[in-house]
Formats: sequence, C-alpha cells, structure tokens
Amino acid sequence: MSESQSTGEAGAQGVGEAKGGRTAQLKHTGLRPGWTTGACATAATTAAYTALLTGEFPDPVTITLPKGQTPSFALAAEELTEAYAMAGIVKDAGDDPDVTHGALVRATVRRLPAGSGVVFRAGPGVGTVTRPGLPLPVGEPAVNPVPRRMMCDHVAEVAARHGGTSDVEITVSVDHGEEIARSTWNPRLGILGGLSILGTTGIVVPYSCSAWIDSIRRGVDVARAAGRTHVAGCTGSTSERTVVAEYGLPEDALLDMGDFAGAVLKYVRRHPVDRLTVCGGFAKLSKLAAGHLDLHSARSQVDKGFLAELARRGGADEALAAEVADANTGLAALQLCLAAGVPLGDLVATAARDQALAVLRGAPVAVDVVCIDRAGTVVGRSTVA
Repeated sequence: MSESQSTGEAGAQGVGEAKGGRTAQLKHTGLRPGWTTGACATAATTAAYTALLTGEFPDPVTITLPKGQTPSFALAAEELTEAYAMAGIVKDAGDDPDVTHGALVRATVRRLPAGSGVVFRAGPGVGTVTRPGLPLPVGEPAVNPVPRRMMCDHVAEVAARHGGTSDVEITVSVDHGEEIARSTWNPRLGILGGLSILGTTGIVVPYSCSAWIDSIRRGVDVARAAGRTHVAGCTGSTSERTVVAEYGLPEDALLDMGDFAGAVLKYVRRHPVDRLTVCGGFAKLSKLAAGHLDLHSARSQVDKGFLAELARRGGADEALAAEVADANTGLAALQLCLAAGVPLGDLVATAARDQALAVLRGAPVAVDVVCIDRAGTVVGRSTVA
C-alpha cells in the first residue's frame, strides 16, 4: 500500500535522508508514496469542522501524521450549511496499485450536545463491522483505530483554535466505495456496505515486487557494511517499533520486508548476519509458519485449518480446534486460544522460525520470530535457534 501528497512533496517529506532502514529502502525504490484513506478522512474532517466553526474551508488543508509529517491536501468537494459541513479529498495512492486510488473520501461533520464526544458514522461507501475478530466491535463503522485517533486529535485542535468543542458527529463516506470494496477482502471479513478507512502512519508505501526486493537486498548490504550483527525483518512500521523497543536496534539494522519474507531469508542465506529477528502481525506470520514466503493477501491466505492443528498441539480440545478452524480472522483464532490458555502465538512464532531456518539451509544465522497484534503488543515469540 502507499500514499502521496497533493502538493507533490510527499515523497521528499516522507522518505528522509537515512542511509539505512525503512526510509532509505523506500527512497531506493524510486517509487512515489501516497496517502491512506485514514489520512484523507482526517484532512476532510479537519477542513469540514474548520468551515463549520469559521464559515471558511481551508484549501489546501494541512494535517499532522503520527510520525510528524505535515502534508497538505487540496479539497475536491465542499458543502456548508447551518447544520453541517462536508469536505472531500481525492485519494492519491502514489505509485501503489491500490484499488482506492482516485476515490473521493468525504467527511461530514455535525455538532453534538456537550458531553457526546466524537461519534463516528458510516456514510455511503464505508463498511460496517458485522463479525468479531477485527479491531472494532460489531456494529461499528469500519474506521480503524489509528484514523479514529487522528480525526479526534484534529477535531480537538480545530476546536481549540476556533472556539468549538470536541462534541461532533463525523460521517465518513467514499464515493463508489461499495463497488470498490468488492475487490477487497472486506465482504469475507464481514465488513459490509463498503470500504474500511485504514492506515497506521497515514502514508501508503508503494510496492513494486522487483523494486522492493532490491531495496531489501540493499538494506542487508547497508547493515552488514555498518557492522550490524543483529538485523530485523519487519512487516511494517508497527513491528519496526516493536523490535526497536525489544532489542534497541538502530535504524540501519531494520529491514522493511513488507510481504516479502522469502526475499529477506534468501538474501541473508547468501549474505549472512549473526542473528535475524522476524517480526510481524500474527496473521501474516501464520502464513510464514504454514510455508508461504510471500505474505501478500492476494497471494497467500491465513490457513485456519493449520492454526487449528497448531492449537491441538498446544493442548486445545476438539471443540476449541473447531472454533479456531471456523474463526473469522487469524486474530479471532488467536483470541479464542488466549482465552483458553493455549499459546497459539508462541506456536505460530516457533513454526515460522522453523520455516525460516529451512529456507536458510544451514546458513550461520540464528533466527527468532516475534508475533504482534495490531497495537504492537507481543502475542507470541519463539526461542532463538
């Protein structure tokens, strides 16, 4: 996934000048990043609430992303009445082949009574959660936790600046979102009626397989040249933060492997380091545990039958194993096992480590695996082998 800035400066601001690590990898690909639907919804919310309080839409509208970038977005739609304000942003996914590229993301803001807080609604083209196992309760609009926090923070900033309150209703909609969602996994996950509003950093990282795999190789080369003996292959920014907290690794020891676990393992096999930590979301690493080296959702899927078998090995009875096999998501399967005291996270991490060792074919590299949930909490780990 990736994102880009409407002023055309997103790549320069988002990539940075580091010689190694995630930002250097992105710079090396030459691909233009873009903005997530969550960043677009936050910008639209900020513009709409500003207009509701002041009578004027800021255009372009500037927001602050979780890592401090301050992109500006041009408004593609706006409407102001006594009751509400609506602003729309066209999503630019940069060079990523994102199905939501070019979609018009709208936010409509209305005042609520004091003490109401921020209330989210799903407008046309935004889905509603209908099954458990996702990071939102059943019945909630499919606006993920980080975009919600971004919108709440910006509402508070606008309120403080213009004499408002943080008691508002935000309705997020995406033009043609229900149609676009048919090309995603949302219907299978029980997100019905449209798209999810996503993003943990606000920035969509563009993936060209060949460019990204080449960037992984450059990342390993940089780490080795810097004398790093311990590197970490991470599936994204959340797992990157986890390994930094766990091991104190410097930036040039971090490899943004994305979905390309096999690319990391095969290159490290030929260019060894003393230790490789693989860190990522539980569902993605369950794919590695099952033998998949490409973790992209279009090319591999969570095998809940495999998870059920691992759960049995961890002491699950047949009733629990059946629930795991029928779970909506990998996260739901993990939660079932956690509640029953079955260490599915550790079992997945250990199986993933063993698959990694098999790919390494005896190369002098010690490996451990860390599984996390969406918040970055460690939910499973293997020993070092």
